[in-house]
Amino acid sequence: MKRIFSGVQPTGFLHLGNYLGAVRQFVALQHDYDCIYCVVDLHAITVWQDPAELRAATRQVAAAYLAAGVDPQRCIIFNQSQVPAHAELAWIFNCVTRLGWLNRMTQFKEKAGKHREQASSGLYVYPNLMAADILAYKATHVPVGEDQKQHLELTRDVASKFNFDYGVEFFPVVEPLILSAAARVMSLRDGAKKMSKSDPSDASRLNMTDGPDEIAQKIRRAKTDSEMLPGPGVLDAQGALPEETRKARPEAYNLLGIYAALSDKSWAEVLGEFEGQPFSHFKQVLTDLAVAVLGPIGEEMQRMTGDPGYVDGILKTGAEKADALATPVVREAQDIVGLLRP
Repeated sequence: MKRIFSGVQPTGFLHLGNYLGAVRQFVALQHDYDCIYCVVDLHAITVWQDPAELRAATRQVAAAYLAAGVDPQRCIIFNQSQVPAHAELAWIFNCVTRLGWLNRMTQFKEKAGKHREQASSGLYVYPNLMAADILAYKATHVPVGEDQKQHLELTRDVASKFNFDYGVEFFPVVEPLILSAAARVMSLRDGAKKMSKSDPSDASRLNMTDGPDEIAQKIRRAKTDSEMLPGPGVLDAQGALPEETRKARPEAYNLLGIYAALSDKSWAEVLGEFEGQPFSHFKQVLTDLAVAVLGPIGEEMQRMTGDPGYVDGILKTGAEKADALATPVVREAQDIVGLLRP
């Protein structure tokens, strides 16, 4: 069976964007692939984290996987730092990857910003650890969104260069698995900005742990405009929403896109359903849907995080399974490189 590796960083609260863009996709993929889902805590510490908060967030991401429907009997769920193979292989890849490749990584430039010289070296070589995450399991496919395409291309380059340098066909050149077009989930307070864990305003996002009252309050207060909702006539010939159209009413199309994603309906269906209606009616329908979808997940996540022993047990068992797969791969890579292991 084809194998998938993917993961989520345990930084901040998981929100609707994380659910639609990753966690919900993980649930769907487990039926057709051999899936390894990681909580990438080593990636998280490329910027400083409060230790207690990091441990809590690691459990929360694992609980999100489980509450959303990822089956630990079918998939491997673990946190990255429990499997030494990730860090061991990352060092080999640090020695394979060229500086020029890393200098082209736009995400480092975005995260480091104006303080590039103060950024950690871990943040700079982050893509090499990501390559190790994937290739330690010889994954064949990685689900990717727009923000990770460049890193996956580097993973392919690393695998190819390793194979070329040592005259082997050892690491697979992994293929991207382009996820179905999930909603582009933007802030509830500013439709031009992505919904983010780091936004100081909790009202800007729907957290996966929000209860019905919190969901209702945030949607009710979500920014809109004064016009009635548009109809299918705004779509292009392929049924897609043109970017210029989206920019003209970012908050309106953000909420409509969230409804489309949560209801598994097309843009044409949603716009046809609500054409000409006021936001007051639409927001109530959206609230009912969001509560129905996210409410049970949030309740289950809160139950699980209240019982850390259960989540920790899932992570420990998953780490043992992951280690059994990754360690032989890394040992063989070390042999190929010429590292002596008497």
